[in-house]
Formats: sequence, structure tokens, C-alpha cells
Amino acid sequence: MKRKWWHDKVAYQIYPKSFLDTNGDGIGDLRGIISKLDYLKELGIDIIWLSPIYKSPFVDQGYDISDYYKIAEEFGTMEEFDELLAEAKKRDMYIVMDLVVNHCSSEHEYFKAALADPDGPYADYFYFVKGIDGKEPSNYRSYFGGKAWEPVPGSDKYYLHMFAKEQPDWNWENKEVRDKIYKMINWWLDKGLGGFRIDAIINIKKDTSFPSYEPDGDDGLVSCVKMVEETDGVGEFLEEMKHETFEKYDAFTVGEVFNMKEDELQEFVGDDGHFSSMFDFSALELTYGEHGWYDSKPVDFKRWREVLFASQKEMEGIGFKANIIENHDEPRGASRYLPEYAQNEMGKKMLATTSILLRGIPFIYQGQEIGMTNCHRNDISEYDDISTKDQYQVAIDAGCTKEEALACCYENSRDNARTPMQWSADENGGFSAHAPWLAVNPNYKEINVNEQEGRADSVLSYYKELITLRKSPEYKETFVYGNVEPVYEDTDTVFGFMRMGKENRQKILVAANYGKEAVSLPLPGTAKKLLLSNAGRRKLADADHITLESLETAVVLLKA
Repeated sequence: MKRKWWHDKVAYQIYPKSFLDTNGDGIGDLRGIISKLDYLKELGIDIIWLSPIYKSPFVDQGYDISDYYKIAEEFGTMEEFDELLAEAKKRDMYIVMDLVVNHCSSEHEYFKAALADPDGPYADYFYFVKGIDGKEPSNYRSYFGGKAWEPVPGSDKYYLHMFAKEQPDWNWENKEVRDKIYKMINWWLDKGLGGFRIDAIINIKKDTSFPSYEPDGDDGLVSCVKMVEETDGVGEFLEEMKHETFEKYDAFTVGEVFNMKEDELQEFVGDDGHFSSMFDFSALELTYGEHGWYDSKPVDFKRWREVLFASQKEMEGIGFKANIIENHDEPRGASRYLPEYAQNEMGKKMLATTSILLRGIPFIYQGQEIGMTNCHRNDISEYDDISTKDQYQVAIDAGCTKEEALACCYENSRDNARTPMQWSADENGGFSAHAPWLAVNPNYKEINVNEQEGRADSVLSYYKELITLRKSPEYKETFVYGNVEPVYEDTDTVFGFMRMGKENRQKILVAANYGKEAVSLPLPGTAKKLLLSNAGRRKLADADHITLESLETAVVLLKA
């Protein structure tokens, strides 16, 4: 495997709207991000991924882009963005932007031109398709619910939107469209951008005959993902995009890939893959319900452990995935993966250890480093997220009570991750002097950066220790390139694995007790040194055994 500049990096996702407001409008901004670069540097961050900051009507929180060359006024100016790039570079940090090119906004100038002339050249920039017998061309359901086809006013045509109706899909079959997208990508890379997180990218390849399929719900519709899964050839688009853009700049790219076929892993993230990395969604998918959030399942520890180890195994000798426990599209990891008895600082440190010390690129989402949690809401009107409102109604239609439907939203809503960053115990969590666009989690008085910065045993302090250990010259080779070998799989409550250095023959044990009771474990070798403990332990009592209390984690260097 070829070694790349980004292999040993730690990434941090910022949701700009919720990070820090400096101008008092209740919305986070670029100036706020600039002001916290030193905070991120001290945390140990190398790559900063910004969720969309382009000009947008914000129907889907910026994932509906109306102008790819402009910064949304809510966030600031292009001059401030250039300042952010320069200040990040001074600190040896890279800025990565969100690349949203499956779809745009219905306010984009090309889509408006297409609507004005449904038979004109711009109509072919999108999927304008004639209906069948006065109805939609096929029976697709959008990712956000409802029909994926919207009538084109004054015509017998419909346009495709796999997401909201305000997010028409680009026609990637049109070379003119692809060239314009590549030109835009290169424009940003020329500015000094480090790369991109690439949104919903598998969706760019469609079966343009748009066949209908057997419905998968009572609404007579089928998820639009079915059409994507039944289609081949996305790799040709991805290779062309890489050749025309990313590889010219040695840019870091991480793909949001849900629908990759089993035999395509090497093509996507191998030495010559489409992307530098892709997110490991194997754990996130464990909670998905068959019909929606209302029948989603709690995480089963043993199954969770199993799928993570399987994902690690399949990447050996191929490349790196991006390891996450939460992001802007998911609820908080501490609320999802930790049982109720473990949703405390010990448990949050434990979860961090088993994530960050796996093989792959660690991605930390804003607030994760202080253990932010899901947020209770009293009414659906308190939510902003378009998919949450859809899933609430799905639950109601399925016979759930209001209370049951809200409980589903509490467990699964994207708004859980979008509540403002909790900087202090001051009003609005120190996020803004104005009422925030989305109400701050009431627990900000207990969980906030300011309180944790002053405490050596805080979650934040532990994250710093953890990242420092991963990057330390003595152990970096093993933590970055060493294989993962599961251990203690016959112990129901222990998440344990060895990091095995290839060239240095180093052996490091990571063992975490997710159970309520203490466990005594034989060490898979002779202990040489305790490298890290979430319980304040300084050394091991025994060179051959270790006893882990409930929620205790130990990282142990073993004799080679």
C-alpha cells in the first residue's frame, strides 16, 4: 500500500451553522471557525471538514446549493474564507469542503433556465422526463419521503429529485454538466483547499430508462435507492472526476458511500481508488428500521463489535476507511452506542478509545470531544430537520402516539447533532448572544468546553491524551499502519483488539469493558507498559492479567 500524506491525520467535522456565532445573528459563521483554530490545533486536529457553506436557500441545511462559487451570506464572505485557509495553513491544518454534486438547489440559475424552457438545452442538465399516462415516469420515493418526481410547470414532463423537491438531480450523463462540475472543483482546489468530503456520490449514476419496481411500502412507491443499486457504471464517472480534478492536486477525498457493491472496495479506496477514503457506515446501519425510525432497533453490542471488526478486516492491505461514531446526519454517538448506565464521562472516554485507536482516519464531530448528547424536544415544531419531520409523520401514520413518535425523533434525528456547540455555561452555551437558529441542548450548563478545559479528568482532556498517543513518534507507526486483531470475542461485554505493527513488530492491546460488572482477562502477551487508561490508572498490577471495572478501558504495550 502506497503511503499518503493524510494517513496519519486526525479530522474534525464542523457544522458551521452551529459552531460559533460571532456577529450575534444566532447562526455560526466563518469568523467563529477562525477564532477556534487554536482550540482545534490543541485538540490535535489536522484536517477540518466544513459542512456546506455555499450560497443556498437552506431547504436542506446547505445541501441545496444555488451558487457553487459563492459563500452563503449567513456564514460570511469569500475574503473571510480565504483568511480561514491562510490561518489554517499557518497551523499546518487542511480545510476540506463538502462537495455536493448529485444535486443542486431549485434556485440554481441553470435549473431556473430549465424550468423556463423545458425543451431547451438546460433541461438536459437535469432529468426532465415525460410522464406515463399523465402520471410520474416511475414509482420512486425520495430519500426524504414522498414522490421523487415533481411536475415541470406548463409541460408534460417531470424532474427527478432523489432528495427534497427543491434539490433537482444533475444529469451526469451530460458531458457539459460534468465539465462544469470539474471546473468548479478545480477552482476551489486552486484556492488551496485540502480536498473534499463527497456527498451522496453513488447516486450520480442512474438507470435513465427509470424502470418502476415492486413497491416496498403501503404508499405504492419504492425507495429511489433501488434504482441506484440496480445500476452499474458509476466508477467511470468517479474515475473521470478524479483524473480531471483531485489527482492533479494530491487532494484528500472522503466519499459518502452507502451503496457500493461488495467487490468494489479496491476500486473505491485502494492505492488507485476513486477516493482517498470513505466513511465506515457499518455501525450506523445497525439501527435502521425496516419501515422507518419508528421500528429502528437499539444497538446490540456483540453485533456492533462484529461488524466493526469485519470492516477492519476487509480493509487490510487495501486502504483506510474514515472512522466515525457520529456526524451531521446522525444522532450523537454517546446516546446511540452507549447503554443508559454508560452515558457518563467514563463511558464516553471508553467509546472514544475504541473508535480512535482502530485502523483508519479518525473523524471527530464537533462536540463529540466533550461528550455532547441527544436533545429532548417537546413537540415536532421544535425540530428543524426535513427528514425528522418526515419520519415523525411516518411514525404517526403507522399508529404511533405523539409521544412515541417524538421518542423516535429523540433517538434518531439529525437535529441531535446540529444543536449549537456548547462552549460554556453562559447563555446559549456561549454559542451566540442571540437566540440560536436551533435551541441549544439544556445540558450545556453541565457539558461544555470551558468547564472541561479546566479539568484534567474531563472527556475533552482525555480526547487530547488519546490523539497525542495515536500521533506519538513511538507508537504512530503501529496505530496508523498496524493491523487489527480482535481479542476477547468470547467475552460478551469486552471490546478488545490488538494493534500489530508490521515493520516494528510492536503489539498494543486496546481493551474496553462495556458491561456493568468487572471482568478479569488474561493478557495476550506480557505487559510492558500501560499507555492509557480512562480510569486514571497509572500502571498494571499484573503483567499477565488485567481486571477491568465497568466502563474501564486500558491501552497496554506488550512485549514483542
